[in-house]
Amino acid sequence: MITTPLTAPFFRGVAEVEKTARGVRPHRLPAWVRAQFPDPQLLMTEAQPSGVRLVMTTAARTVELVTHPTRVAYRGTNRPRGSIDLVADGRLLASESLAGGDLIEVDLRTGRTEVRTGSAHTVAFRGLPAGEKLVEVWLPHNESVELAELRTDEPVRPVEAGGRVWLHHGSSISHGSNAAAPTGIWPVVAARGGGVELRNLGFGGSALVDQFTARVIRDSPADFLSVKLGINVVNLDAMRLRAFVPAVHGFLDTIRDGHPDTPLVLISPIFCGIHEDTPGPGAFDPSTLGTDQVTFTATGDSAEQRRGRLTLRIIRDALADLAERRAGDAHLHYLDGTTLYDEKDAAGLPLPDALHPGPAAHQLIGERFAEYAFAPEGPFAVR
Repeated sequence: MITTPLTAPFFRGVAEVEKTARGVRPHRLPAWVRAQFPDPQLLMTEAQPSGVRLVMTTAARTVELVTHPTRVAYRGTNRPRGSIDLVADGRLLASESLAGGDLIEVDLRTGRTEVRTGSAHTVAFRGLPAGEKLVEVWLPHNESVELAELRTDEPVRPVEAGGRVWLHHGSSISHGSNAAAPTGIWPVVAARGGGVELRNLGFGGSALVDQFTARVIRDSPADFLSVKLGINVVNLDAMRLRAFVPAVHGFLDTIRDGHPDTPLVLISPIFCGIHEDTPGPGAFDPSTLGTDQVTFTATGDSAEQRRGRLTLRIIRDALADLAERRAGDAHLHYLDGTTLYDEKDAAGLPLPDALHPGPAAHQLIGERFAEYAFAPEGPFAVR
């Protein structure tokens, strides 16, 4: 077997690649953000390589990747492991679940955290089609990984990126929570359907209209942009209406400083019954702790909407009005998130934890966004 060093040219969808004692770790946010605001939730989610993949050409029939995963789990609750997908010439050929690695276990009743170290795990894909082909190895969306070795039975070469780039920012739904595999999260489904290169800045619990995120988007190459805002602001009870609307204006203004004419879709939240009319903060439903399916609940007081506390309906109205007030921006498009997943969809494909879509709903949302954005008259159409 041939061992190939994993250098930056092999990676797509990253801000940078950090060298570690075990190998390399991909990051979706640059080091200056991590230093400026080392929030534990943000640091955890940006290091989970949602939408990140290795891209190479090779005639190899066998591809092995030595990894050291780190996952977060909740005591008494069974959470599926992350997985790595292999795509060859655009076709998904295989998916392998991770094993081993380090475990960060959280006790939701006490808040205590225990760290358990584990061994490396080798993901092996065998029996690939003969001949030269484009191979993409999609890394897990829900576990961070250090990559130690890439081993193949034929040489591999990195491929220079050349396609159109779609940069998307959103919450844990965009990150991929409750999706079954890295190619099954809705932004990847949409990107593959639209034939574009994805850079996913979906961060669980961290789509909070942060200016550092806007600056990252401003300074990143992209042909298409989208930002999906609202749910984290509600379920963290992070802002009132008076603060939220100017913050979104400033967020978009910062993006426009670097991308004045790039098509930009502003997306409001999908349907989520617990927060449609009830403000946050959100919390774990105590009656489900220790069960196989922990769910979320909204703990705010609906009467406080009069004082500016936010619900999803208020967010959608505010974003629609904001987009109208920016009508001079011919390249800004507003998309109501309920066109991607609404109350009727929730009846047929309910949110398993009352907050995040399941695998079938991720597929549906991705397909609907691709149909909207990449249609001949859509905002991401090539004209």
